[in-house]
Amino acid sequence: MDLDRLKHSHAVAQKMVEIGRKRNLSEEELQDLFVLGLNHDIGYEFTENGVKHQEIGGEILKKNGYKYWEEVYNHGKVECKFQSTYLEILNQADMQIDKYGNDVGYEKRLQDIESRYGKESVVFQKCQELVNRLKEAELKCEKTSKEQINNDEENYR
Repeated sequence: MDLDRLKHSHAVAQKMVEIGRKRNLSEEELQDLFVLGLNHDIGYEFTENGVKHQEIGGEILKKNGYKYWEEVYNHGKVECKFQSTYLEILNQADMQIDKYGNDVGYEKRLQDIESRYGKESVVFQKCQELVNRLKEAELKCEKTSKEQINNDEENYR
């Protein structure tokens, strides 16, 4: 893996911890998220063009007994039957960190992908769809949190 990929992976790990803290995850869960973020693109080391890096990385981690190999295997995929909180957090972080490790947010990340692959490319289209789904999930999560706070306040009175 080149230095830029390592910077990206480290920044994804840090972003995952940030998202996990906002979700009030435990210290152990935050540690798991960090390790997952560091390893999410390990498959790039074993592919020349990045194609199927998720599956390759997931399989390597599965063979080595890594608990969250399925998150690596399925990250970045729009059509995915496997779902987990960690996968959602991984996708949120990955789609906000550019290839140099900068936290640029969803829109700038999509602009970068578009500039590299083209607006009509399958890669860009899938990333755009994934970001739209992530934004919907975030809104749903925020709404649920606000409802919980309101319920707690009403119960307290």
